[in-house]
Amino acid sequence: MKYKDPFVWIPLAISLAVVGGMLLGDMFTGKPYVADYDRKLNTILNLVADDYVDTVTISELVEKAVPKILTDLDPHTIYIPAKDLTAVNDELEGSFSGIGITFAIFDDTIRVTQVLEGGPSEKAGLQAGDRIVTIDDSTFVGLGLNLNEVRDKHLKGAKNTIVKLGIKRGNAQQLTSYDVIRGDVPVKSVDVAYMVDKTTGYVKVDRFGRTTYDEFLNALIFLKSKGATKYIIDLRGNAGGYMEMAILMANEFLPPNQLIVFTKGREKRNDTEVWSDGNGSFQEDELVVLLDEYSASASEIFAGAIQDNDRGLIIGRRSFGKGLVQRQFTLPDSSAIRMTISRYYTPSGRCIQKDYKHGEDQYNQELLDRYSHGELYSQDSIRIDTTQIFVTTHGRKVYGGGGIIPDIFVPNDTSGITSYYLKAANAGMLQKYAYRFADRNREKLAASDDYTHMLRQLPSDDILLNDFVYYASRNGVPARWYYINISRKLITTQLKALIAQYIFGDEAFYPIFNEDDNNIAAAVKAFKQHQAEFPITPESDNGKKRN
Repeated sequence: MKYKDPFVWIPLAISLAVVGGMLLGDMFTGKPYVADYDRKLNTILNLVADDYVDTVTISELVEKAVPKILTDLDPHTIYIPAKDLTAVNDELEGSFSGIGITFAIFDDTIRVTQVLEGGPSEKAGLQAGDRIVTIDDSTFVGLGLNLNEVRDKHLKGAKNTIVKLGIKRGNAQQLTSYDVIRGDVPVKSVDVAYMVDKTTGYVKVDRFGRTTYDEFLNALIFLKSKGATKYIIDLRGNAGGYMEMAILMANEFLPPNQLIVFTKGREKRNDTEVWSDGNGSFQEDELVVLLDEYSASASEIFAGAIQDNDRGLIIGRRSFGKGLVQRQFTLPDSSAIRMTISRYYTPSGRCIQKDYKHGEDQYNQELLDRYSHGELYSQDSIRIDTTQIFVTTHGRKVYGGGGIIPDIFVPNDTSGITSYYLKAANAGMLQKYAYRFADRNREKLAASDDYTHMLRQLPSDDILLNDFVYYASRNGVPARWYYINISRKLITTQLKALIAQYIFGDEAFYPIFNEDDNNIAAAVKAFKQHQAEFPITPESDNGKKRN
């Protein structure tokens, strides 16, 4: 890809700015030098330290003050304390140091749900279904176990350090001790890739991290080898991450010399344009991108590039609306600020950042306002800013001012949602029952060739549902058969998906869970009607079939 007006080196720019400011002050700029305010803040902190009536820890005062200073800038300029920086960065960097398991806390016990392939725990001999009873000779069973605390304070740790686990396996009465040497554990950003039908591949991208493009490309290549000529890229719930990954992903689908994204900042050095280089391997394949109200940032960059270049269809609901670009600056104490340095624009010129001028509280409430307004259920309820009309490469109208509006709207699916289902789901009954069932039948189910064969080993839907209702009723969720029958299909599908996940992982969960997904059904229908063929023209807009 070709970059125009690339970023200059930030350290050099900052150094020049500081030196220039020290020498020239506001002689030419007319702006007071930052050091003037620096002296003011230092004076205040010294006064508090020396003369305030109560003893104050200055470091704590500063930690509380910095976020408040940034609050008035924009909702996405944030302060990250030093103690949180590693964990925050791990989510995007592609790996962290740990033991390589996924786990849940059921019945006051830490239960291993999956042992990651090639990770430290697999090498040590841990298995899915194991119960972690002790960690470094301290007991971890009983009320009050916190999943995040167990993970961050006890299982994660410095690479090559040892954590000693006391494991109860199956019906064994005695604990078995395992010394697990912590190592690099990959953080997947592509959850799953599988074939929906003989020619349609599906890829679920969870975040845009350091390794996302490599994972994504491998997923596309895998699906191509299975016969895919059409692709559904699911970005629902994907809040974004590294902008570069979205650019590389879009480049795979675009012909040469197509604008992918451009940015504009207050400083010229933050202005960029990125164009496709024509080296993408999937330029001829049909494409659908799934979005919802939680799809943000890099998800919107990818979707905007596809929509504005008429390269594929956007299906789902209006995206979040984050059009600001942040860069992370590390501070001397190893804390950091992620500061907005520019706005990004889709190829047609749209900035899809929603309004934040009325304060953080109203900004954070905007998604709830969409729900109250009915937007999640009716296309006619989408509030379109008709003052911001833009045109795609082949003449379709698109709109700026707050998120990406889909080409085909699919309402939020509430079929099967009843008060019984919500009570059971919120109490964790579905996960607990599925884990219990999988654990008791693990040897038989794990012997299946794959998840489709495993499904044939399960009892009928009626037996599975009745057993679940009995289990839930014994654990605080009374049976209400009128509502249970309404939720029957939803409950049994999710139970089968969860059981499969506890045996075979995400590769088994999503194909089952997505069986009745209306967004995927809409994508498959669009492919059959040739609506996603490139280029998409105004005649095929709004779900109309092109002749």
